[in-house]
Amino acid sequence: MRGMVLGMSLENERVCIMIILTKLNDEPIVLNCAQIESVELIPESKVVMMNGRFFIVKESAEEIIAKTIDYNRKFHCGHQDK
Repeated sequence: MRGMVLGMSLENERVCIMIILTKLNDEPIVLNCAQIESVELIPESKVVMMNGRFFIVKESAEEIIAKTIDYNRKFHCGHQDK
C-alpha cells in the first residue's frame, strides 16, 4: 500500500483524488497532493501543506513527486476527454 494513488470510479472513469503515503509509525496517511506546498528533506520527507500543517513520511521526495505526477497525469487526461 506504500505510496499508492487512491482513486474512485465515476461513470466508468477512474478519477484519482489522493495519494497514500506512510507515516514514520507505519500508518498510512491519505493526502490531497494538490494541496502540497513543499517537501523538505530532514532526512525524512516533511510534506508541508498549503494550510501550514505538515506530515513526516517515509517516502522520498522523488517518490512523492512521482505519485503527484501520476495523480496530475490521470486527473488531466480524464478531463481532456470531456
